[in-house]
Amino acid sequence: MPAIFIGHGSPMNAINDNPYTQAWEILGQTLPRPKAILVISAHWYTRGTAITAMLKPKTIHDFGGFPDELYQIQYPAPGSPELAHRVTKLLAPEPIYQDKEEWGLDHGTWEILVRMYPQADIPVIQLSIDGTKPASWHHELGKKLSSLRDEGVLIMGSGNVVHNLRAMNWQNAQAEPYPWATSFEQFVSDNLHSHESPHPLTKALEREDGKQSNPSAEHFLPILPILGTWDGEEDISVPIEGIVSASLSMMSVIVG
Repeated sequence: MPAIFIGHGSPMNAINDNPYTQAWEILGQTLPRPKAILVISAHWYTRGTAITAMLKPKTIHDFGGFPDELYQIQYPAPGSPELAHRVTKLLAPEPIYQDKEEWGLDHGTWEILVRMYPQADIPVIQLSIDGTKPASWHHELGKKLSSLRDEGVLIMGSGNVVHNLRAMNWQNAQAEPYPWATSFEQFVSDNLHSHESPHPLTKALEREDGKQSNPSAEHFLPILPILGTWDGEEDISVPIEGIVSASLSMMSVIVG
């Protein structure tokens, strides 16, 4: 099973028709059908690591100021306590909090899956991003999870490699990208296949264009465990590219 990172952009992508949402729909039709999906979303940023372990994860509308239509969306995919326990074993001895009621599926997960798998008939769990850990830890996390790919689990990171909301041109999605946004996205693209250790992208936010592209780390970090699942030989492709509103990258990556 491939592993994927999706640049998720605005929650409105759950209901809008555009080249990015069309590409997500194509991915859902062309990727091997997963037995289950493990999502690492930028919108579950925690101290320590948690995993959803409930049978019926709720749909979380973790945003404000959007049309009512968006708040009506439900994504009633089943959970998988069994997969949650499997992930916990793979990550041992790291303590993983089994969340059975507090979280669910946030919009970094369901806004993509409602386009890829609209039937909501594939079990979905979320693994949180531990904001106390260094970037290299998140890359290593992917190595520990990589065996799930052989078990038919789709590992998906959801974020944006360029995510500077303060600098966005909210009135013009077609606005010319800032030079720092373009250069940082290119740096990410150029280093996807790197065999260096530590991986260059674990140091990416130390670059000046990295700091401008990501004033906070949570939207960038989900790409690192996806790249961590790479076996060093298989293909890594970029099926979706584009920077919207000058400072929001929709770049997506497929490993395998």
